[in-house]
Amino acid sequence: MSIAIIINPVAGGAAGGTVRARAELAADILERLGETADVSVTERAGHARLLTEAAVKRGARLVIAWGGDGTINEVASALAFGPVPVGIVPSGSGNGLARELGIDRRPERAISAAVRATPAAMDMGEIGGRLFVNVAGIGIDAHVASKFNTPGNPRRGFTGYLRVGLRALFTYSPETYMISAGDSRVTSRALLCVLANSAQYGNGARIAPGARVDDGELDLVVFVERSRILTCCQVPRLFNGTVDRASGCTVRRLKEVTIECASPMVFHVDGEPVQGGTMLTARVLPGALRICGIR
Repeated sequence: MSIAIIINPVAGGAAGGTVRARAELAADILERLGETADVSVTERAGHARLLTEAAVKRGARLVIAWGGDGTINEVASALAFGPVPVGIVPSGSGNGLARELGIDRRPERAISAAVRATPAAMDMGEIGGRLFVNVAGIGIDAHVASKFNTPGNPRRGFTGYLRVGLRALFTYSPETYMISAGDSRVTSRALLCVLANSAQYGNGARIAPGARVDDGELDLVVFVERSRILTCCQVPRLFNGTVDRASGCTVRRLKEVTIECASPMVFHVDGEPVQGGTMLTARVLPGALRICGIR
């Protein structure tokens, strides 16, 4: 059986000329490992999922997502609850899941590790009917994802995210949310509500330092802003692993939660923005995905 590799040609702001080089490199690596390669390149949003479904029908025994968290999300969503595992070659703007799992950014090592690994089970999350593997969120992070993914955004990669994020810090206004989990019901005017399966957004920004992809729970991170100046001063906590001790930040581990707002909510799944309604339900899906190549 073949190994399918799904390549996002623009992940991380890559130039168009790198597509052929990536495809040839992937085929060469698998050939040297004695494997048959089935290499495909995405052409639009949602295409990776269709390519994955087609690869599984052709009998692929492993599907490797070469891209960022959005590409991994599409591939994983097609493989969820099935026997075929996913591998990762990180090349996105943040690579949050790959960084957290310790996957090497060098394609040769990432592909080799995925091919040789014994698949392990990891959790997925679901919010508003959409699956996620890394992080989903409502609030300023969803706002940033929406602005970053607009067709008119000229800058991709980390610098593009940084530019959009800095602008949001000065312009975004928090919403009021009703958050219900079990017997708890809390109303918060929050800058963000994050559901973390993994610990970090990407680029070392750890929004949920204690989150694990195989614990059967999601970490709900709610940040109630005291002042915008204080928020800006606490941004470094994202990168030193202490955001859970920031003023106004609460973290709770749970299996299911409902979030309501007076206005329809934009949320994101693994960095991809989605328009939702005034009520969103999120839950963990324990062991929903098989993954290769993690430490």
